[in-house]
Amino acid sequence: MNKSMQLLSFYTSSKLIQNSMNECMTLEYANKEITYEFDRNKKYFLYMHIPFCEEFCSFCTFHKFKYKKDDCSAYFKNLRIELLKLKEKGFNFDTLYIGGGTPLIDKVELLNTIEYAKMLFDIKEVSCETTPNHINIDILKNFNGLINRLSIGVQTFDNEILKKTSRFEKYGSSSQLQNKISKVVDVFPTISLDLIFNFPTQTEEMLLNDLKIAKNLGAKQIITYPLMKSKLRNIDIFSQFKLLKNSREYQLYLLIKNEMSTFYQNNAWAFSKNRFNLKDEYIAENNEYVGVGSGAFTHINRQLFVNAYDLNEYSNLLKNNSNTIIAYSKKFRLKKYLQYQFLVHLFNGKVDIEKFNNKFNTAVEKSLNVELLLLKFIDAINITKSEIIPTPFGEYLSVVMMKEFYMGMDEIRAQLKKTIKS
Repeated sequence: MNKSMQLLSFYTSSKLIQNSMNECMTLEYANKEITYEFDRNKKYFLYMHIPFCEEFCSFCTFHKFKYKKDDCSAYFKNLRIELLKLKEKGFNFDTLYIGGGTPLIDKVELLNTIEYAKMLFDIKEVSCETTPNHINIDILKNFNGLINRLSIGVQTFDNEILKKTSRFEKYGSSSQLQNKISKVVDVFPTISLDLIFNFPTQTEEMLLNDLKIAKNLGAKQIITYPLMKSKLRNIDIFSQFKLLKNSREYQLYLLIKNEMSTFYQNNAWAFSKNRFNLKDEYIAENNEYVGVGSGAFTHINRQLFVNAYDLNEYSNLLKNNSNTIIAYSKKFRLKKYLQYQFLVHLFNGKVDIEKFNNKFNTAVEKSLNVELLLLKFIDAINITKSEIIPTPFGEYLSVVMMKEFYMGMDEIRAQLKKTIKS
């Protein structure tokens, strides 16, 4: 494919997800208690948010507060109340994903909360995020048997980039990081290392070195996120083309795929030593999920619901209402919802046509015929009788679109931060 066609496809893909975001994720603030219907016979995916950090990272846009022990202890108690309320409503869950913030910031409270969640629900898999300063072998071994997958936000092993992103002082040098990780790599069934590519000063050699270090450390999984920096939606098309022409992102992505070719590809940016079904991205792996905790999102029945951002409001709603929702979206139009779900399935490696059609009560060949023609024309997908499979270029397009999705979510978070009163 020639360069101009690549640029057109980048632009088209970005606009597709932007338009879906603009229509589907414009929030309305609740002036009364919001409820939603759910299937009592279904085991939903559970997301738990821990919004506390000792230090803030410059590139992180997630919902977070400066850590204070008393606030954090009170918050975990509220989390357990919210979990009990979900149980009383009739929810059940088989998978738990814990994000932040810094989930391991209070080890005792986290341990108690995971045990409580597993007592209430049929949870078989637990994934948990952490920062490098919380990977102490003496602490982590207490979670053996409770956490299946620990995701460590390393981002890079390059000392210069660590210094420029203010992580060198917070989390240590490359050698210190490697030493920490080497001591805990076998504590859980899966240790996953999160790396970022396309830092402004990152060379191909730096990226390759990051990947080789991660593999040599024995990580079972390596996730390679693109730097979430280039917002294309607020500038004209000619400026977008100029930015894309100067972008190294696609070349770096191909370099990653080549270097990680001996690993299984879980989705467009995650690679593992062995095949397994643990969830890498809870948004990507599950079309419906329930969020608990301040700032957590719930996606159910083609609607998005958001929990209170302000900690006092979150606590008061728990005491006075059946849930802590402060905002919600309109019900997604079916066309936009199918576009989003198609993107998610493509991001995860393939679209099984029969399963997709049955799951969403559609005929994807007809409902998304224009999108399929475009993707086929630009050599982004191959279509068989049973599957729609992305080409390497199509995988990268799904990365571009998923990045746009996450940046759209960042804008929603920016709106919701304005509701924080204290």
